[in-house]
Amino acid sequence: MRVIIDSDPGNGVPGSNVDDGLAIGLAIAARDRIDLDAITIVAGNTTNRVGYAVAETMLAEFGVDVPLYLGADRALVEDPKRWRTHLDRGAEDPTVTELWRDTPGPRQFRGAPSRPAAQAIGELVTAYPGEVTIVAIGPLTNVALALRLYPGLAKTVNRIVVMGGAFDVDGYLVDTNFGCDPEAASAVLSSGATVTLVPMDVTVQTLLSHGDLDRLERIDNRLTRYLVPTVRPWVSYMDATRNIGGMRIHDVVAVALLLDPSIATSRRRAVSVELAPGLSRGRTARWTPGTLNSREDQAFTEPPPIDVLVDIDNARLLELLTDVIRSRG
Repeated sequence: MRVIIDSDPGNGVPGSNVDDGLAIGLAIAARDRIDLDAITIVAGNTTNRVGYAVAETMLAEFGVDVPLYLGADRALVEDPKRWRTHLDRGAEDPTVTELWRDTPGPRQFRGAPSRPAAQAIGELVTAYPGEVTIVAIGPLTNVALALRLYPGLAKTVNRIVVMGGAFDVDGYLVDTNFGCDPEAASAVLSSGATVTLVPMDVTVQTLLSHGDLDRLERIDNRLTRYLVPTVRPWVSYMDATRNIGGMRIHDVVAVALLLDPSIATSRRRAVSVELAPGLSRGRTARWTPGTLNSREDQAFTEPPPIDVLVDIDNARLLELLTDVIRSRG
């Protein structure tokens, strides 16, 4: 299975989410089933340069060689300042400073290949029609740009698995991935490509605790020797600030689905993304395809239906994560 992971990793960056790193680690550990053709980096959880440095460090620590491409540094339309102010606040938080005090950070950004991520995505999908699955676990800017550059990509790509969107999650009007670039999210979901959406409504059903990390730590291979110490401070931070007993592993679900689709259930839904200014900009709405047929809705073009996850088995997800990483040896 040919896979491109489009990501915004933050392992080793104080106050940054680390589920991207776990998702990438899972894909690399599953090399007998996943042929990871490329990792592309987008601005989101971290800036694109920081995310690139994190991914470069991660691959070096894992001892693997995967093509890595630098992608968009800002959204198609959205001003990045509001989100950067929110996402880069870790340095000002004394709790973050203490928790990440002994955590190894990423190497410095040293430059990247001149070919941008969107071009790399388009070239790979075009070269292997019907074979490449894009796993998009950050804002969808790179994927939207690839769709612009390669108009046939929506029909040529095997599938796009998207982690993003929040329909009815307590405390969230908008999730980070769609909020950072609503136009890109809308473009991808309405592109006509085969899309599987992994919304926060499902990923908040996941949880990885310190006990789960302890089990990974006992495996003791190159993956766990990097992942465990860079993930642990985020688990502590989430437990301290959210009081949930661990961290949500949102992005891991998108990769795990490729290995065992039966860990989750889905429904066929039409999904739209709010693009108007205001608090709900980037918010998602879902409905059964073909049901918007009132006179008021006639001016609205219903987006093509996609598969939307509605439930997941967290115990089986953790078991899969642990077993696959253990198999890496």
